[in-house]
Amino acid sequence: MFVERTSVGLDVHARSVVAAAIDGVTGELVQARLTPSHEHIRSWLGDLPGPVAVAYEAGPTGFGLARSLTAAGIRCEVVAPSKLQRPSGDRVKTDAKDAVHLARLLRLDEFTPVSVPTVEQETARDLVRAREDARADLMRARHRLSKLLLRQGIVYSGGQAWTGAHDAWLRGQRFDSVALQLTFESDYDAVLAVQARRDRLDTAITAMAADSQFTPLVHRLGCLRGIGALTGFALAVEIGDWHRFTGNTIGSFVGLVPSEYSSGQSRVQGSITKTGNTHVRRLLIEAAWHHRARYVAGKTMRDRWELASPAARARGDAGNRRLHDRWDAFRTRRKRHVVANVAIARELAGWCWSLAVLEE
Repeated sequence: MFVERTSVGLDVHARSVVAAAIDGVTGELVQARLTPSHEHIRSWLGDLPGPVAVAYEAGPTGFGLARSLTAAGIRCEVVAPSKLQRPSGDRVKTDAKDAVHLARLLRLDEFTPVSVPTVEQETARDLVRAREDARADLMRARHRLSKLLLRQGIVYSGGQAWTGAHDAWLRGQRFDSVALQLTFESDYDAVLAVQARRDRLDTAITAMAADSQFTPLVHRLGCLRGIGALTGFALAVEIGDWHRFTGNTIGSFVGLVPSEYSSGQSRVQGSITKTGNTHVRRLLIEAAWHHRARYVAGKTMRDRWELASPAARARGDAGNRRLHDRWDAFRTRRKRHVVANVAIARELAGWCWSLAVLEE
């Protein structure tokens, strides 16, 4: 329930902040255009009838303003933009109207807040997303190089691509055309540069996963197949506070639940919603493929189990068996593999949650 006297909506941009404040006693509306300086915003809020509560939309400006206002004793809510309620007939969108709209939703308590990460969690998340960008850049660089060779009728047939043997084969390629040789060398250098960048980030993330505040959580998540140090650390920093979910709701957060169109007695379910955190969804879908093969606790899995508690090991073993049995059931029903894998990923999210909130 809203208990503060004044509700304030902020439309935050890189070079300006549009503010709107509604006095709950007098009903007065005060609007202003401020600088992005946290001191300036706090000073303006200090002149309003207190106590004051503030809301602004999550965006590229980050969470520094929320931390600054919270440290000053001002309640600040960061709102999920995709969950904002807007009248369907309102087709005029300005910064001032957005600020007033936020202030009114804050007064009515009709908004969906996002979790504000700590500074350590946000910096670790940036590192993980830098690695994600490097992975995507490497895929594009490799694609450019392979398609350049394909246009010349050159196709590698010596086994799996992007191995040591494939790299030796690439280094042996020569072309009569000077322009074509320069293009090949440029694309090949790009692959090597991005691959080196990805490997450096992998090393840094592995070291942080082994010695940071997220280490116990990474070890517990590692009890499940398909979740190594890199994936476990990424899940830990992307989701942050696991206690805000349950085993049933975390699938909705990562967009792995089916969309639904229902009216009256009819209920129609479609493809997954693909809302929420796209990074976590990709990691879970990739990890789910590991549960397709026959479940055997090999050396890699047992080494990861040694780092976790007995309760986490037992929970992880139960999850691995359950998910593999689900894969077998989908195969028996002749489900398409990509559809079955999404269902496994949704259940895997629940098993990850159960390990994350496990009290040791």
